[in-house]
Amino acid sequence: GYARAGIKYVEVTFAHLEPFVKTDGMPAARKLLSDLGLTAVSSTGAGGLWVPGPNRPKALENMKRLGAMAAELGVDRMVCTSAATEKYTVDDYKRGVDNMREAGDISRQIPITLMVEFMRSSTFIGTLPTCLNLTREAAHPNVKPMFDFYHFWTGFNKFEDLELIRTGEIPHVHFQDVPDIPRELLDNTTREVPGEGIAPLPRILRALAAKGYSGPLSVELFNPRYQNTDPYEMARRIREKSEPVMRAAGVA
Repeated sequence: GYARAGIKYVEVTFAHLEPFVKTDGMPAARKLLSDLGLTAVSSTGAGGLWVPGPNRPKALENMKRLGAMAAELGVDRMVCTSAATEKYTVDDYKRGVDNMREAGDISRQIPITLMVEFMRSSTFIGTLPTCLNLTREAAHPNVKPMFDFYHFWTGFNKFEDLELIRTGEIPHVHFQDVPDIPRELLDNTTREVPGEGIAPLPRILRALAAKGYSGPLSVELFNPRYQNTDPYEMARRIREKSEPVMRAAGVA
């Protein structure tokens, strides 16, 4: 469906990849992408890598497994979320930097780059400035900050925070819009197709372009009504709505 709609680059989701590989094998997965003219530029990944806690060893093992699968598919970067609900201290952030370095050392052997996704609801890495500060302090070549439009515009960020980004610092972007509803009602499922909401998408795109970002925009939508739509129709709609936004920003 995506290929028919003219999509060329995709972000692989392990929830779909793993069952396919289990039954058909990795060579078949690589061939499927090749036959459809699709290039996998990133993948979903493991959570729990950055937050100190007893579950982290399991998260590291999960990252090794998923990272190896992604690398075998030809993907060189993996989105790693920062979901957390506990209350943390300054010392926890110091351990978080150490965790980034440890995870980076492991991922370098795979090899794959781990991309830290700040999340609006996270009590550990919930904003762009925190994400930038921690990854810079970790200073590991295999751990990079990524940018998510929805988490940025609906979270505790200011537009001026975009100026904090260094040229070439962002390796990957998730692209979504924000619905015109009370902010108190926003959650992980209330993401809109770019161009169908109220977020200042062209302005943010121009800011990212000014910081040297010219990579793919991965549209990530969790609303069941979108996920249950025919893939071709969904991809066609995304292109129809997103491309004018990109042209308005001067990035297409």
